[in-house]
Formats: sequence, C-alpha cells, structure tokens
Amino acid sequence: MSKLKTIIVDDEPLALKYLHSVLADFADIEVVADFRNGREAVLAVSKINPELMFLDIQMPGMNGFEVIKALQADVMPMVIFVTAFDQYALDAFDLHAVDYLLKPLDPERVARAIKRAVDRSQGNQNQSHKAPLIGAIGAIANRVTLETPTDEPASESIKNKLLVRDSGVVKVIPFDDIDWVDAAGDYMCVHALGETHIIRITLGELMGKLDDKLFVRIHRSTIVNVQRVVSITPLPKGGSLLELSAGETLKVSRNYRESIRNLFS
Repeated sequence: MSKLKTIIVDDEPLALKYLHSVLADFADIEVVADFRNGREAVLAVSKINPELMFLDIQMPGMNGFEVIKALQADVMPMVIFVTAFDQYALDAFDLHAVDYLLKPLDPERVARAIKRAVDRSQGNQNQSHKAPLIGAIGAIANRVTLETPTDEPASESIKNKLLVRDSGVVKVIPFDDIDWVDAAGDYMCVHALGETHIIRITLGELMGKLDDKLFVRIHRSTIVNVQRVVSITPLPKGGSLLELSAGETLKVSRNYRESIRNLFS
C-alpha cells in the first residue's frame, strides 16, 4: 500500500523533533511537513491534503480543537491528538479521533496509533470520522480556549473519575465505583465493580486525586474505599483485617491502623 501522507502540528520544537524521529521508523508513514502553530496548519492542509495529522491540543493562538473547527470537511485528515494533559481524552474520542497520545510519547503507543490509522485507511473508513469531528468540535474548542490545564480544575466530564487507557480505548471509572487499590511500583491495580484496571500513576499521585473522606491508606501499598468495608477484625500484633462487601479481605498494617480507627470512631 502507499504511505499515509502525514503532517505534525506542535508548538514545541523538541516534540516535533521527537515525533519525526519516531515516525521515521514506520514504513506506512511519510511525514511531508510540520507546523509550529495551528494557523499555519489550517492554511497548509488544503494545499498538502494530508491523510493523517498528529495534532497537539494545547497551543498558543489556536488550539488543536480550533484547528479541526477551521478545516473544511472535504480536506479533513485522520487525526491523532497529542498532548501533555489527559483531561481532553474523552473529547478526543468523542470526536472519533484515530487515537490520543500523552506526552512523553511512548513509541509502542505511537505504533498502536499508527496501526489504527492504517487499518482505518485500508478499511475505507477514513470518511466516517469527519461528521463527528465537524459536528461536535465547536463547543469543545470554545471550552478548551478558556481552560488552562496547569492552573484550572479538570473538566466536568472527568471530574471525580479515573481515565484508564487500554490499547487505545479510554475507560472511565467513577471514584465511587472503586473498591480498593494496590500498588505495583509506578502502576496501580484499581479494583472496581469486579474488574481490575491498570493505570500508570504513583500511589501518592492517586491519593491526591481521590476524596480523602472516602478513601484511606491502610498499607504502604494499599488504598481502600471505606464505604466497602463491612467488618474490621483486630489482629494480635496490632494490625487488623478488613472485609469488603465484595468478599475481599485486606490487611491493615500497624502503621495505618489509626487511619481506620479515626474513620470509624
């Protein structure tokens, strides 16, 4: 098959350079141009007619969603959004984007995104993404313009929820659905409604997101939703066992027994 004619749009020079180096290893991709701002990209798309666009979301002047809004449907390429912020993941997939990549970019995730683009192209589905993109982009673009992810709270669409990416699919887990969490290095195993989800985040970072009135640390590697606790059994050496409503039994270490005692006192 012929290579997908591709452009990169990102205001960060290092990000542009890194994407160039990563995409150079893929035989299905031909990067024909890159742009440092959205306005340049909009002007160039109609002339270049790319099939695929790697598009940063947070850019000065014209953000990534505004770029999509400004493009005519007949020149709309497939889009892979690239950003340092995960609060726009739901918006990106609502728009039927090919994929959504978080910085710093993982080459394996880039490879999966490219495979999805190639599959969509080979399946003659490249027109199916245009109507959702054009139809939904207005409200999202206006909201993103007003948001500053580093200073403002997360959007209502992901407030009090965890976003878990799995092979390009974003799963949304409300905090209230989480039973307990255990740590494995920089990864968390989030147990919710009988399923286990893996998310790359430290325990401290996760605790910063969760409601401290609902979740408590019971071990150096374990968090529990106190609403799931149905019984507490003291242990001889000072710890205790928690039985959860789903039947799991978790151990509370001596160092964290006061946290449980204070919650239930």
